[in-house]
Amino acid sequence: MTNEKISNTENELIENIEGNLTKELEKPINRSINNSDKKEIIRLENLVKIYDTGALKVLGLNKINATIRQGEFVAIMGHSGSGKSTLLNILGCLDRPTLGSYYLDGVDVAQMSDNELSKIRNQKLGFVFQSFNLISRMSVLRNVEIPMTYAKVAPAKRRERALELLDMVGLSSRIEHEPNELSGGQRQRVAIARALTNRPPLILADEPTGNLDSKSSIEIMELFAKLNQQGNTVVVVTHEDNIAEYTHRILTFSDGMLISDKINENPTPIGGSL
Repeated sequence: MTNEKISNTENELIENIEGNLTKELEKPINRSINNSDKKEIIRLENLVKIYDTGALKVLGLNKINATIRQGEFVAIMGHSGSGKSTLLNILGCLDRPTLGSYYLDGVDVAQMSDNELSKIRNQKLGFVFQSFNLISRMSVLRNVEIPMTYAKVAPAKRRERALELLDMVGLSSRIEHEPNELSGGQRQRVAIARALTNRPPLILADEPTGNLDSKSSIEIMELFAKLNQQGNTVVVVTHEDNIAEYTHRILTFSDGMLISDKINENPTPIGGSL
């Protein structure tokens, strides 16, 4: 995020950006370098985020245009202050853009109410956090069941789905353990299982290897790669080049702008090393 003072008032700032957008909207938008005809999961159109710090207006995101399609495995990169965390909050429906549109699985969510966004998060997004965000006094099984509880899935079906996912991530023998009885890598695998419970069209991972050692980081990125091979759309936010190299496409941000969108021709293979 840049600390440049954009304008004396928010209205002047927005008018300035809107004026520029009016001219640019007539130009073709290069949303993606992937010309696949697969379904759009994310479409961003002239996305702008402005923070009001009181005496200063700060531009967090500056006219972002991008598309991510079903089945892509994408990294969002950038140093601290680049805008990647701001974008993640918007993609995860935890914040709203000041201007522009965000279409998630075909639905414009940019101006939805808090209640509407809460439903969208439960139905269409699977989150994986750096700090795992597991409930310490609940078993692994109960942690994985939580999103299905909010979705009002019947108890028997919740348990069946949670057991299936825990088996998939290699933790079927740990279902009654609590998170503090697991290693960091195991806790992150529980978090990934939880993210998949409601079969969301998009998995968002925020620095998923940030608290892990190299061995566990490889295991987690290989798990994401396998999930992607099964058809899941996965977006990983990271500042580490070797983590981004597992993905097939890398979006790089700096000072609130998308400065690079490139295909990774040689992603790190499963069984490779960091």
